[in-house]
Amino acid sequence: MAKKCTFCGNEIEPGTGMMYVKKDGTIYYFCSSKCRKNMLELKRDPKKVRWTKLYRKRT
Repeated sequence: MAKKCTFCGNEIEPGTGMMYVKKDGTIYYFCSSKCRKNMLELKRDPKKVRWTKLYRKRT
């Protein structure tokens, strides 16, 4: 079963991507460092970033 990227919503191929676990136990899956940086370092909302699936679903 393929995982979905927490930020952009794309499917992650098995053997790729990364998993990030916060101290409270929340698990985030990322397909690339671009998604990881946008969510964790830049604290962007995926609904406001034009290249994510959540943005396209909203409009």
